[in-house]
Amino acid sequence: MADPSSYRPKPGEIPDSPGVYRFRDEHRRVIYVGKAKSLRQRLANYFQDLTNLHPRTRTMVTTAASVEWTVVSTEVEALQLEYTWIKEFDPRFNVKYRDDKSYPYLAVTMNEEFPRVQVMRGQKRKGVRYFGPYGHAWAIRDTVDLLLRVFPMRTCSAGVFKNAERTGRPCLLGYIGKCSAPCVGRIAPEDHRELAEEFCDFMAGRTGTYLRRLEKQMLEAADEMEYERAGRLRDDIDALKKAMEKNAVVLTDATDADLMAVAEDELEAAVQIFHVRGGRVRGQRGWVTDKVEDVTTGALVEHALQQLYGEETGDSVPKEVLVPALPQPIEPVQDWLTGRRGSAVSLRIPQRGDKKALMETVQRNALQALALHKTKRASDLTTRSRALEEIAAALDLDSAPLRIECYDISHLQGEDVVASMVVFEDGLQRKSEYRRFQIKGFEGQDDVRSMHEVITRRFKRYVAEKEKTGEWADGELLTEDDGRPKRFAYPPQLVVVDGGQPQVAAARRALDELGIDDIAVCGLAKRLEEVWVPDEDDPVVLPRSSEGLYLLQRVRDEAHRFAITYQRSKRTKRLRTSPLDEVPGLGESRKQALIKHFGSVKRLRSATIDQIQEVPGIGRKTAETIAVALAQAAPAAPAVNTATGEIMEEEEPETTAGSPGEPVSAGPPDERRGQET
Repeated sequence: MADPSSYRPKPGEIPDSPGVYRFRDEHRRVIYVGKAKSLRQRLANYFQDLTNLHPRTRTMVTTAASVEWTVVSTEVEALQLEYTWIKEFDPRFNVKYRDDKSYPYLAVTMNEEFPRVQVMRGQKRKGVRYFGPYGHAWAIRDTVDLLLRVFPMRTCSAGVFKNAERTGRPCLLGYIGKCSAPCVGRIAPEDHRELAEEFCDFMAGRTGTYLRRLEKQMLEAADEMEYERAGRLRDDIDALKKAMEKNAVVLTDATDADLMAVAEDELEAAVQIFHVRGGRVRGQRGWVTDKVEDVTTGALVEHALQQLYGEETGDSVPKEVLVPALPQPIEPVQDWLTGRRGSAVSLRIPQRGDKKALMETVQRNALQALALHKTKRASDLTTRSRALEEIAAALDLDSAPLRIECYDISHLQGEDVVASMVVFEDGLQRKSEYRRFQIKGFEGQDDVRSMHEVITRRFKRYVAEKEKTGEWADGELLTEDDGRPKRFAYPPQLVVVDGGQPQVAAARRALDELGIDDIAVCGLAKRLEEVWVPDEDDPVVLPRSSEGLYLLQRVRDEAHRFAITYQRSKRTKRLRTSPLDEVPGLGESRKQALIKHFGSVKRLRSATIDQIQEVPGIGRKTAETIAVALAQAAPAAPAVNTATGEIMEEEEPETTAGSPGEPVSAGPPDERRGQET
């Protein structure tokens, strides 16, 4: 625990200006980001008597080891910079809202030649129009099904679209009139785009004008005795009205607004947002957060506004935002919202009428969301805390191991030996910290030597970084500027290895050789789920119902999964190599060109140098190099019919990734999370 007075800035150092400040821990990791109208006044509040601070604030300042600040010109700039840094550094003591689910949107891909309407989740993409979010995907599909009668847009995937183009036959929706079938040329690209624009206008709330136009066309068709056309228009109008009934009018003045409500207690807060467009509720979403800092309702609203509109521009930010409490001061937030929209945005508390009544509905939803979240998560939070405490007690640790690293070795009969490192912080996976290793020190199968090598390599980098920055020599901290520790600069409190006494001894010996004595080590043996610790002849036996044992099992199983995924990907990659891979200077494009020209490596091997030169991009020298490399490479063994013993005379398949005739691997795809070392 650090003493805040040890890093308190000297009097007069802190400027009396707007700015953003960052608290860092002893490993230079950013743990809190804040903004202030006056940096001097705000930071002075953190360096008072600890007994006067809120318990969570006291924990933050005693965890921190340094503070720094950046001066900006205005409070609006401070608001934007604070949002950017919170997104970048993910500080553990900041309020961070998390969605209780991934909300689906109705999306129209206006960036394609033939725009497609579909359900989308996750990150928003450029050139795509979004409507929502909705509570359930089926609600979107019901609405789209009704609207396709009036706006027969494309809904199919790229694969289905190309297949219909190739065969000249549209899908079922094209036959029943719910798609204009652009895949077979029934509608021109510009007409289909106009259809998509009309669909977007209707979803954006401009429904009255379109309905009146359809009614006028229906009457004109009836007057001209085109009764079939009039009947179709009548059915279209009914379908649109039915779709509109799904979103009841809540504000009679056709307001575009977002309404936000907050329900909170001492530990957590829930935010609910209703998106109202054209007077109708077009979407709803909710967030929940742990209150790891002492914040007011206005501050919670400000953080929610940052998350809601931090990546939005234009009409995605409504003209009016109604909230239960105003951030203080309100002017920077309102100016920031105005800048995001490009025109004036009103941020206020509704006082009377329909808007106040709707706000009460949103507030009830927030209260219900908080109650439901507590029902689902209370046991989870309690369980994780109890699990860490049980591990600390069983291993005789000074404190709960907030960061646990687990290592596992994987191989196939001594080949492709790899290792994994997974990280759990506060009992939860931190996948961005996962790492993977190739065993380089020796050949063959030896889990104990492999474990010693991996632990040595991981912590040798940690030691080198500390010595490089002088942390051991004179107590200085790491000096990187971006607040993110280098790949192995942040140490765990507990190292877990997958294995028993030999693997534990190897890990402890590796740490001792590096002079590290403040990191605990244990191993979890699969046979009886025994916990082994160094220099002990008998294992620590945790009860089968122990939450601590369950957490260790989860950590061990995750390390095993990550290791075996990497090992399988390496084996698959090795089996899919080609003799062309050994040709120096021959890139992927020219390898593909050679295979496309000759059809297989077997035919290429029998080709002359002049024939190889016929391939575009292959010169005389390269052709000679290819011929020599293929002549030296042993040809693949012939295929054998296992039933008759007959040698099959077939062409040698090419196994270069992405080439014609490429075999499909039975193993799982390579997991891209983590870094190879």
